[in-house]
Amino acid sequence: MPYLSKIALNPHRRSAPSLLANPHRMHATLLAGLAVQPVTERVLWRLENNNPHRAELLVLTDSRPSWSHLVEQAGWPGADHSAPLIADYTPLLDRITPGREFAFRLTANPVQSLRHPTKLSPAQAEQRAEQDARTGTAAERRIRGFRVPHRTAGQQLHWLLDRTDRHGFTIPATGEPAPPPALGLGEPGLPAPAVALTARDILRFSKRQNGPRLTLSTATYQGRLRVTDPDLLRHTLLQGIGPAKAYGQGLLTLAPLSREDGHHA
Repeated sequence: MPYLSKIALNPHRRSAPSLLANPHRMHATLLAGLAVQPVTERVLWRLENNNPHRAELLVLTDSRPSWSHLVEQAGWPGADHSAPLIADYTPLLDRITPGREFAFRLTANPVQSLRHPTKLSPAQAEQRAEQDARTGTAAERRIRGFRVPHRTAGQQLHWLLDRTDRHGFTIPATGEPAPPPALGLGEPGLPAPAVALTARDILRFSKRQNGPRLTLSTATYQGRLRVTDPDLLRHTLLQGIGPAKAYGQGLLTLAPLSREDGHHA
């Protein structure tokens, strides 16, 4: 049975800054909240709000977690309205039916796979050297492409729009005109898709002290989706979208559309 948790963190608590700044460390801390170790289930999470006074985490797990250790390390132990909220995710999954529309939010790592990128990171250069050292055909040498981030807003929006079918939903059009041509979305004079980029960021962190630095380009999407394949969308909600899921990317969350928008969830 899946559970969605919402955890309030205190950025001023001693352990909080290192957790909030390092997705690898945060992921390890979240895994410690699950009773069955080593953890084999998929754990998705997203830093929902990170400001100097209060941060919030959303975490999706297959089993019911305990966040007492996280609250003690970086939360608000004993404070009013500070206890983690843990909700059964099944009722939401049961409400997913063909044609139904939801508001959605997603933070993801939009990338493309290139066999010969123009610039390699130190880790990618080392991987390429190992590939080149192998003999035989390309298939025998298992040459793979390298993940290269999409950096412009237009590329990041297209990355999501190109993947909706495989994830069981579509993004309908709004009543608004298409965005500027620079974004390359939609046709001139036609309504734009109901999605916007609300945040873009670059995360830099290390898995271990003095280890190589990892860099992730992230994009936060917010908008409206329409269900096309309920089973596929349920799978997407539980498994996430795109790479870097261990680092807080890929958690798609849904919410009822507001009545003010003329929709009923």
